[in-house]
Amino acid sequence: QVQLVESGGGLVQPGGSLRLSCAASGSISSMIDMAWYRQAPGKQRELVAAATSGGSTNYADSVKGRFTISRDNAKNTVYLQMNSLKPEDTAIYYCAASDSRNSDYRKLLTYAYWGQGTQVTVSS
Repeated sequence: QVQLVESGGGLVQPGGSLRLSCAASGSISSMIDMAWYRQAPGKQRELVAAATSGGSTNYADSVKGRFTISRDNAKNTVYLQMNSLKPEDTAIYYCAASDSRNSDYRKLLTYAYWGQGTQVTVSS
């Protein structure tokens, strides 16, 4: 069983940067996919970025070129570097992990392990 704890959220002005961290209680090297999701008030939870154990990364179109996901298996931590933040990035950000092979990283149900979320607010 892997437990995930996010940190690094907060209030930032438009154009600013934040780095989110997701620390796992167990090894993430066995996790096939690690991802960041977000959920804004009144909206569905959406995939922001995903990183596979093979090293590939994928991003939502809305964050491409601004956000970077990385995973450090030695530290059992996944990061989300967020630059050029916009008000529409405001949401609760969740870390997720999947140990399921042959699953679609784009599907929310792929992920069996979730963190409690961290609030990101982009406002002047």
